[in-house]
Amino acid sequence: MNGPTAFGAPDDRAVDVPPADDRIEDVVRSGDRLVRAAAGLSDAGLRAPSELPGWTRGHVLAHVAHSVDAYVWLLRLAHTGREPGPHADAVTLSAAVERDAALPADRLVDRLRESLDRFAARSRTTPAPVWDRLVPALAGWLHPARYLLLRCLRELETHHLDLGLGHGTDQWPNTYVAWALDDTLVTLRAQGFPLASVEAVDLGRRWPVAAQGPSVAGAGHQVLGWLSGRTPADALTTGRPAHLLPRPPAWPQPPLPGWGRVDDGA
Repeated sequence: MNGPTAFGAPDDRAVDVPPADDRIEDVVRSGDRLVRAAAGLSDAGLRAPSELPGWTRGHVLAHVAHSVDAYVWLLRLAHTGREPGPHADAVTLSAAVERDAALPADRLVDRLRESLDRFAARSRTTPAPVWDRLVPALAGWLHPARYLLLRCLRELETHHLDLGLGHGTDQWPNTYVAWALDDTLVTLRAQGFPLASVEAVDLGRRWPVAAQGPSVAGAGHQVLGWLSGRTPADALTTGRPAHLLPRPPAWPQPPLPGWGRVDDGA
């Protein structure tokens, strides 16, 4: 991909997104940070609870590894137009995560590193035209292959926080925060989420969302932390008490503009 592309934005509101090469390196750096954090865990640390209810840190890392494997599978599908072997469904993936969450710490870290290395290698050798081919998400919606880079970045940054090892929202890269806010808020606007506007004061960005409702402002990472269900709204500036703000829906949502569903024949 040789130039900026609009991700998750309506036709009248393009989002400036760096070329694929830049996004690949964003993913590599994010993956390296996660692997380094995971490598510092003992077996006991891996079995400790994560920030996600019912999941240990081992579950989080195993989930990330299998998600990255799925992105590799989809890149291969985009490249060849043929399914490169069986595609695991949600039940199969859940069982695989349970299995790998019980691995010794060093083996699970190696498993994660190998998955990330495969994704980086496949991404770096993907021809430019392939990035625009549609691939299916497990939830059933279609998106261009280029969106896999952003999905992978979101996976890594969000679940690094979920490990509960001190990687807070303030350590999310600004490039990731800006993209994820664009992607999330455009979708919330289309869904009629009752929030008048959102401002990321450190990024110099403001998003209108609905005709009525409260407005919120704060550092971009704080806003994204709240919208993604990772942090409370207490740090945000708003015209009403934080506990009276509308509850954000389950995150992430499918991107807009939609590229169709698998059963659309798109």
